[in-house]
Amino acid sequence: MDMRCISADSHIVEPPHCYADFIEPKYRDVAPRVVRHADGYDTYWVRDLPRTTTVGLLASAGLKDHAKQDFIAHATFDQLPAGGWDPTARVEAQQRDGLDAEVIYASLGMVLCSHPDYAYMDACFQAYNRWLQTFCGAAPGRLFGLAQTAVTSVDAAIRDFERAKAMGFVGMMMPGNPQQGDYDQPEYDALWQCAVDLDLPICFHILTARGGEIAAALDNRRGHPLTAFLKIMRTVQDMIGLFVLGGVFERHPRLRMVCAEGDAGWLPHYSYRIDHAVSFHNPGGNIEGFSKMPSEYIRDNVWVTFQDDWSAFKVKDLLNVDHLLWANDYPHSDSTWPWSQEILDRHTADLTATERRKIVRDNVRGVFRLPLN
Repeated sequence: MDMRCISADSHIVEPPHCYADFIEPKYRDVAPRVVRHADGYDTYWVRDLPRTTTVGLLASAGLKDHAKQDFIAHATFDQLPAGGWDPTARVEAQQRDGLDAEVIYASLGMVLCSHPDYAYMDACFQAYNRWLQTFCGAAPGRLFGLAQTAVTSVDAAIRDFERAKAMGFVGMMMPGNPQQGDYDQPEYDALWQCAVDLDLPICFHILTARGGEIAAALDNRRGHPLTAFLKIMRTVQDMIGLFVLGGVFERHPRLRMVCAEGDAGWLPHYSYRIDHAVSFHNPGGNIEGFSKMPSEYIRDNVWVTFQDDWSAFKVKDLLNVDHLLWANDYPHSDSTWPWSQEILDRHTADLTATERRKIVRDNVRGVFRLPLN
């Protein structure tokens, strides 16, 4: 089926100069950077983090099987596809995959979301936002960036949201854990109201919360190493539960949450299970002050992105089809690029043309208010 898509979750790969050239002078000597290991592969160095990620893991889209695994293990930055950081090459990559536009998340910024030093995290994110503005600004109408905030405090995060809006970003990529308290506590209501007033969705990506970060996903402790990979969507499930059961959506019914790369086929059961928890294991069968069942807040306030989760299409009638967002995850190792159209043709075979258009194009335009025709 011929229909140009918009990816709701794509990434850049931060180039070596991304942080050092844009960070405040105080942190320039310890800014994140690419380093070459003795055995020849490149990885990112981040102060205070003994383990980050190889550069190949972030840019192995289009490779398969042994070629992919070899690239992930041995790639140097100069071997990565330029579409990760060069906007001209990125538009070419979009055209090859049948895309009109992408919503852009960070890559190393995902690792930084779990950094123990929030002041350092904040300095890195401010630098990244400045760099990302130049990247997206080179291809307006095709590259739509999400800013990052360290949430060092409610007031600081509000300032970050205001700057993000002024810089032309379409949403905010959030760390899984703020520095103070937690997101369901009343002091954060001012931040959520700010997000509503500025019309910016809050976005939680997998692998960006403590206990569910990239290092934890790569550190399997039981069974086959791939069992660690199977748990990575847990962090976005936890964010949904935190906001729903904490009453955040009851207090801010127009707040929009996007959960990225956690898939969607599990959401009907999760929605049933959260209602079951309230109905059977909570005194009175409800939560005081709630006007709806938990699953209704999920239906109204939560959007979810996925790549090749065919089960999401199979259970679409148990979900809010207006809140399903397709993505290609370029240029990460889990990306469907450059085979996205072929995969979508198979996975959407039982959808109507209207349903497909919503999931691969219209829904992401709506939630992020993308200025497209």
